[in-house]
Amino acid sequence: MTALIVAVSLLIGVSLGILGGGGSILTVPILVYLAGQDTKEAIATSLFVVGVTSLAALVPHARAHRVRWRTGLLFGAFSMAGAYGGGRLAEYIPGTVLLIAFALMMLATAFAMLRKPRDGAKKARPAQGDLPLKHIAVEGLVVGAVTGLVGSGGGFLVVPALAILGGLPMGIAVGTSLLVIAMKSFAGLAGHLSGVTIDWGIALTVTVAAVAGSLIGARLAGRIPQDALRKAFGWFVVVMGVFVLAQQLDTAVWTHPATWAVLGAATSAAVATRFWRRSRTTHPQPAPRARQDAAPK
Repeated sequence: MTALIVAVSLLIGVSLGILGGGGSILTVPILVYLAGQDTKEAIATSLFVVGVTSLAALVPHARAHRVRWRTGLLFGAFSMAGAYGGGRLAEYIPGTVLLIAFALMMLATAFAMLRKPRDGAKKARPAQGDLPLKHIAVEGLVVGAVTGLVGSGGGFLVVPALAILGGLPMGIAVGTSLLVIAMKSFAGLAGHLSGVTIDWGIALTVTVAAVAGSLIGARLAGRIPQDALRKAFGWFVVVMGVFVLAQQLDTAVWTHPATWAVLGAATSAAVATRFWRRSRTTHPQPAPRARQDAAPK
């Protein structure tokens, strides 16, 4: 079992090194279902693992000049405040509720990864530009609170916030996100340590393997098509999220007709929307003709 934990922990680091996220999404299920930890201990341990691994992955990105330091430090500072508050709040929430929230966060981030960006979201800021302080403050507090509460939503919330909302180039957003993730992970850990004891043997074993994976991932960053990798990892996160959700919800919920009615309606709506958008892209509507005056010559 230890060998399996180490092998899967390598994926944590590879994901962080390449995508700038995904560490906590993998770490919590590994610690709960493979290492046998309870939910709150797994969340606290994942914050330590992801924090240390992010620092290790940050070094190669910094050497390649893919880190926006001012934006990252400010975003990280606001995220630390939110993460500490979320970590303290998690002490009063049942573990089952936290795991359900974690699974929903996995599905939400997977949707964000699989969703095709709009044309307006593809425009990036100049390479030397920084985000406005008010945007950094709001986004940092929200992302930090989510991370501290459920131990997830690190890179897969930070990277979209920097790349899509902030308009940073994708490579710089990934590198900068590692700085933010490290800062708020340690802040969230501080909030959890007031009510959780960590098994440091397991924590250090997973961390060493994840750090090794992060160095591999950082070297691969830029060589693998980001869109293809993001889609593949997005579907993997969907499977993991459904698995965690299925483990936490009662059997009666899954066998109730209303549950399947809602799932069927949601799936049908998603498929219909996808085909409608594809048809609009394949067969664009003709531009309206200019109205001509019928004045007699």
